[in-house]
Amino acid sequence: MQWFSPENVVAVGTAVLGIVASVAMVWYERRVPRRKRIGYRVQMDNPIGDRSGRANRRLGLFDETPDMADATLVLLRIENDGSQGIGGGDYSGPESHGLTAVFTDRIVRGVSVTQPTNTDHLMDHFTAESGFGYEGNRLRIPRVPLNRGEHFKLLVLLSGGDVGREIRLIGGIHDGEVHPNRSATPDDQPPLFSRAARLISITLTLSVLTLAGIVIARDDHPLPIGCARGTLTVTGSTAFAPVVRDLAKQYEDRCEGSDIKVDARGSEAGVGDLVSLGARSKRAPAMIAFSDGPTPRAGVVSDLDGTRVAVSAFTLVVNEGVDLPHGLSLADVRRIYRGQVTRWKQLDPHLPDLPVVLVSRNADSGTRQIFQRRVLGTWERAPSTSLDCVHQDDRSAPVMRCELDSTQKVLDTVARIPGAIGYSELNLARHKGLRRVPLDGAAASIEDIEYRRSNYPYRGVEYAYTYRRPLAGSLTAQFLAYVSQSTGESEIRTHGHLPCSAPAVLPLCADDDG
Repeated sequence: MQWFSPENVVAVGTAVLGIVASVAMVWYERRVPRRKRIGYRVQMDNPIGDRSGRANRRLGLFDETPDMADATLVLLRIENDGSQGIGGGDYSGPESHGLTAVFTDRIVRGVSVTQPTNTDHLMDHFTAESGFGYEGNRLRIPRVPLNRGEHFKLLVLLSGGDVGREIRLIGGIHDGEVHPNRSATPDDQPPLFSRAARLISITLTLSVLTLAGIVIARDDHPLPIGCARGTLTVTGSTAFAPVVRDLAKQYEDRCEGSDIKVDARGSEAGVGDLVSLGARSKRAPAMIAFSDGPTPRAGVVSDLDGTRVAVSAFTLVVNEGVDLPHGLSLADVRRIYRGQVTRWKQLDPHLPDLPVVLVSRNADSGTRQIFQRRVLGTWERAPSTSLDCVHQDDRSAPVMRCELDSTQKVLDTVARIPGAIGYSELNLARHKGLRRVPLDGAAASIEDIEYRRSNYPYRGVEYAYTYRRPLAGSLTAQFLAYVSQSTGESEIRTHGHLPCSAPAVLPLCADDDG
């Protein structure tokens, strides 16, 4: 082993400097806690008129507005005077805006935003859509992200009171505070670190950069574009799971250091896990939940971020002993799932005299929710009467009905039990012992749906949900992008779905009901 290689020399030197810097920083941390802080101070509070109007006549201001005789101008400076950057999500108030300036006994008449030229990007946040505005003695300030040391100023025109009245800034910061501060001169900003601390930091930074340069120069295998390292859990729809498993395997093969676990347990169960994990972690977890159709939780949980991924077709399936060459009408299907048809022979004398067995998905299934919304127009009214789809626990019920937690279990059960009927994602319904059932004379066909050749009802839009929008460059964001790229589109089509990223499919995906 080459102990005196350039990497080792720099690493040892960096470690020594790191120890020294750590001691210095511990000392500094004891004096200045690393908290997120927004400070504010009034840099000007001057009259521009008086109640007698003499100053107004001298200046020529407000000749037509007697209620502005006691007008004042206030310059309010708001800055990040803590040791950490503040993002839009760090503001903790219940309102949509970030902070509120309260001018005691005065009325806000107008406001102008001023700031140094090196932070012009902050101006984009001062819009009506972000909550910026005023009413009475209150000025609403948006959730402006501020890097450490950044600031902006508000020049506020007021009336109705004298100068020197109390001015407060109210609101909150997660793990931080909003407080009044002081400065020797209006724009004076004391250095955050002492000269010794700056020297240590510069030396340590140069050493780390040197070591990083050596490592990068010796790295012969950089990650391909679009790749990210880390772990990701994909949950939700069992019907869409085969697509996700293949895409996850392809992504892992292409992107070294990525680990994607697919745990499909039903659309609503997956979305529920995502919401629960996101609420506990207070940030966007590395999880994607696929859902057959829009989840009802989207209207309740504002942090859910949904992306339309594909159009999927579904089909009713029956045991091969029930031959329905012309399929079923929607009216017949609704009678069956209300429990009004107990034996197949009741529909047609030529059908076998077998009892109807309803094999359904559980309540967490998006396939079931689409079936209820698009085909039945209501929930499945026949009660669940069996745990194993063989023994009927409630003998008084006119028809046997059971609920299973995956599409594959439904297909296996329908193929095994004479007279059974169930439903499945179309491309998975290639099971020995099954027959697909046309609806109102239209067979399930993804091509007919794409080219509008039929009005087949049992179809829906596949959604990918995340808890808040994932960070750019994260494995979650990169994998979602991969699903929409040409490789993802091809895989989605291979599994019998229509990718929403294809221009011709966009009108179908724009319909939330599929």
